[in-house]
Parts: sequence; C-alpha cells; structure tokens
Amino acid sequence: MRLKHSIPCIVLALTASCAVPSTPKRVSRSSIKTPNPKENTQNNSSVKNENSQKVQRVGKEIFVRQNIGDISKNDNTISYSAVVKSNLPGYNVSTQYLPSIAQNFRQKFIILHYTAIDDDTSLLALTQRNVSAHYLINAKEDNDIYLLVDENKRAYHAGISSWREDNNLNDNSIGIEIVNLGNKNGGQDMSAFQPFPEYQIKKVAALVKDLATRYNIKPQNIIGHSDIAPTRKPDPGPMFPWKRLYNEYGIGMWYNESDKNAELMRISSTENFTEPLSPSLILQFQKKLKDFGYDVLPSGSWDEVTKKTTLAFQYHFRPQKSDGALDAETFAILTSLIKKYPK
Repeated sequence: MRLKHSIPCIVLALTASCAVPSTPKRVSRSSIKTPNPKENTQNNSSVKNENSQKVQRVGKEIFVRQNIGDISKNDNTISYSAVVKSNLPGYNVSTQYLPSIAQNFRQKFIILHYTAIDDDTSLLALTQRNVSAHYLINAKEDNDIYLLVDENKRAYHAGISSWREDNNLNDNSIGIEIVNLGNKNGGQDMSAFQPFPEYQIKKVAALVKDLATRYNIKPQNIIGHSDIAPTRKPDPGPMFPWKRLYNEYGIGMWYNESDKNAELMRISSTENFTEPLSPSLILQFQKKLKDFGYDVLPSGSWDEVTKKTTLAFQYHFRPQKSDGALDAETFAILTSLIKKYPK
C-alpha cells in the first residue's frame, strides 16, 4: 500500500471530525485471543437452541462460539462474535433457532501489505483517510498490535484486486498493514527495500496464524498485495520473509525443492530461455500464472502486465532474483507451486 497525504479524511458518523483520534485499541500478545463471555456473569444465560447450547446472552448481547458446520466446505463457525440482528418495534426477532448450519465465514483471504510510511503517519492514514486495514503492525519493539477495523467488517485495503476466482478482495479478506518504508527509490533495486525486524516478523506470524486457524483460511489464500494487484502494488516486497513464515510457522505457501529440481531437469532439455523468448514459451508461462492465481491474459506476447506479474511472483517466491525476467528457475518454481496448490 502506498498512501498519499492528499487523500481526504473520512467524516466519522459520530464525531464528524477529521482530528487524529485518541490512541487506537491495542491488541497485546496476551489479548489476541478472543474474550470469554463468562467473564460477565450478570444476566448471562443460555439462549434456547436446538442445535447447540453454546450460544450465550450477556446482558442484551448475544454471542456464539462453536463449530457446527462442515469444515471441509469451509462451513466453519468456530469464532467468538456478537450476533447482529434487526430490532423491530412491535416484533420479536427470535434467536431461538440460531445458528443455522448453512453458513460460513466472509473471511477467505489474508492480505499482507507494507505502509511505505512511518508509524504516526500510518495511524493517521489508516484511521482518518479513505483507506484502512483490519490490523496494523507497528515498527516498535513492543507487544502491541492495533485493531483498526472489526474483523467482521469490510476494510479498504485491497482496491482493484483479483486472485484465482475472486475479484474485489476487500469483500472477503482481512488486511494486515505492516509499518515499513518499502522501496526508498521506487524502483526494482533490491537494496532499496527495507528489511522487517525480528519483532515485526513474530507479530505477523502470531496474528496470521491465529486468523488462519479461526477462519480456516487456506495457505494459497495468504498472500501479498502485489499478488492480488501486481500491476499496481509491490508490497510487502522481496524483503518480506515468506519462506521463513512457511518453514517456521506453517503460514502461507512455498514450493517443494524436489519438485522444482525435477521440473528444472525436464525443461533444461525442452525449453530455450534465451532472449528473445518464443511466443509458445511465453504463452505456456502466462497460462501457468493464470492457473496459479494471477490475473493474466495469455497472449504469447511479453507485455507489461506479464512482466510486472512475473516481478510480483518473484518478490514472493524468488526474492533473490527479482527482475521481472523469465528464466528456467522462475518457470520451475511456478510449475511446482501449481502442483502443490492446485485450484
């Protein structure tokens, strides 16, 4: 995400103010887990429910924490959340039969970004302008994670976006912004990208692991802004440790080295990656990019969209050589990923 200071601020519904808000809600390491409604025992009673006894009433609020659906179909309702319902004068909107087994989560993707600005400016932009994310990971060595948008609500972080069969990913994703200055010169020079400190990596890992577990989010749906908008966005960039998150925390995607090496051996005798690339090789590669998830139109021509998408792919899966050029290893990595994470 690149934020511009000229974006107009949102007129808040309650305050109608564009002033910087008071310190946002912080989520500490000890409080990332959702609260327990039993902590408030006043007026706490079970709601009548034929499906489950785990729907609870705390005062006037109703909460649900259970799993009643088919996890294989992502019909998974194991989360702690307030039940939002209509309150109609003269009518009783009953919760007696809540919940239905025919439901699942809105949250299908986790999208990772960097802000390209500092802590204070990031907070201002993400709370007072027409851009937002559910969570913000600051650049301070502390235990704080900022919650800016309710997970059940839609944040404005993805923009025009596409991944596999889904478009407009604001509708079904959770956005995590990481305070990082990004690329200081705006080009492709690897040395211009800023590293992510250890404490940030640990925060990201803990948060993403928690979200992926609670919402049953698949590895292939934990991706970067550059994956869903490769022609517009570079973040979180080639310095983001995708491989480490996969190896150490079981988060996101990574290829099998054996599959990559087998594919390299195969194509070394069948394909020619010297310039100029043949239209048939370009077409093969474009089809693979599309099969994997990127929004590419196979044409056989090495156009700007293909080049930028290749660069985004390399930022994620081959950061040691991020130049937007097609070579045998990039082709082999993509093929091995499709084998491991088919649609």
